[in-house]
Amino acid sequence: MSEQNRLSDGDAAPEFSLPDADGNTVSLSDFRGRSVVVYFYPAASTPGCTKEACDFRDSFAELNEAGFDVLGISPDKPAKLAKFRDAEGLTFPLLSDEDRAVMTAWGAFGEKKNYGKVVQGVIRSTFVVDPDGKIAKALYNVKATGHVDRLRKEIGV
Repeated sequence: MSEQNRLSDGDAAPEFSLPDADGNTVSLSDFRGRSVVVYFYPAASTPGCTKEACDFRDSFAELNEAGFDVLGISPDKPAKLAKFRDAEGLTFPLLSDEDRAVMTAWGAFGEKKNYGKVVQGVIRSTFVVDPDGKIAKALYNVKATGHVDRLRKEIGV
């Protein structure tokens, strides 16, 4: 498994500007001065990704009160993200990285094992970016179920 592009705690978070579910541009720099959880997931409306997104939705108020914003990024088109957001009542921005350039820069796209086979794809990953734009936590190959609870414990929320 290729790990050459992996980010580590203390690295500068790669800047991005991506369209959200409504086609508005959202940039990482929009969140300077606040901590932000950036999570990458393979596909909207699939069982694991829905579970993970709903866990973030259900924890969003507490995360936000503790000073954390949440951004979800997938390769889906904005229209699919809008359907996903509306169907699940998601309360945080979902961003579209159709060409996977941001995922690649963050080490969240590349070789991974899927049912024992090595394939190219989205590596389910979550990052906590501090108010200065540095990676405070880099978590790769996370599980969809239980991941948000684990993250909340690690960041004390």
